[in-house]
Amino acid sequence: MAEASASRPEISVECVVEADGWPPEESLRALAHGAIEAAARTAGAARPLDLTIMFTDDESIRDLNARFRGKDKATNVLSFPAAALPTGEDSYVGDIAIARQTVEREAEAEGKRFDHHLTHLIIHGFLHLMGYDHETPGEAEEMETLERRVLEGLAIGDPYA
Repeated sequence: MAEASASRPEISVECVVEADGWPPEESLRALAHGAIEAAARTAGAARPLDLTIMFTDDESIRDLNARFRGKDKATNVLSFPAAALPTGEDSYVGDIAIARQTVEREAEAEGKRFDHHLTHLIIHGFLHLMGYDHETPGEAEEMETLERRVLEGLAIGDPYA
C-alpha cells in the first residue's frame, strides 16, 4: 500500500471562488482534487503538480477570453499554462478558470448533471495545462480519448456521446 502511494505525484489544487452561486468551497475543492488526481494518474504524471482553479462567472470569463484569446464572449473553461513546463522543484503548471452560468446552461441543455459536467471541464482544463490540445482532428481525438478514460474511472459517462 505504501508503495502505491509513493508512486503518486503530490498534487496541490488551490480553489478560488470568485462568484456567487457555486456549491460550497469545500465541495468544489473535493471535486476538483479528485478530478485532477484522476487525470494526472491516467495521463501518467509522475512529478508534483500545483495549480489554481478559479470558479467565476460569465462576465469575468468573458473578460479573460477577450483579453487573452481575442474572443469577446463567455466560455465554459479557460486554461492558462505556466510559461514553461515544470522541471525540478518548480511544480506550478498554471491556472484554470470556469464560468458557472455557462456550465449550468450547457449541463441543462445536454441533460447532464452539473457536477459531472463540471468534473469534465476541470479535467479538460487540466489536460490543456499538461500540453494537450484539440486544434487538429488527431489532437482532439487523443485529448477526448484521455478525457473519456478519466471520466470512466470516475463513473461519469462519455461527455461526447
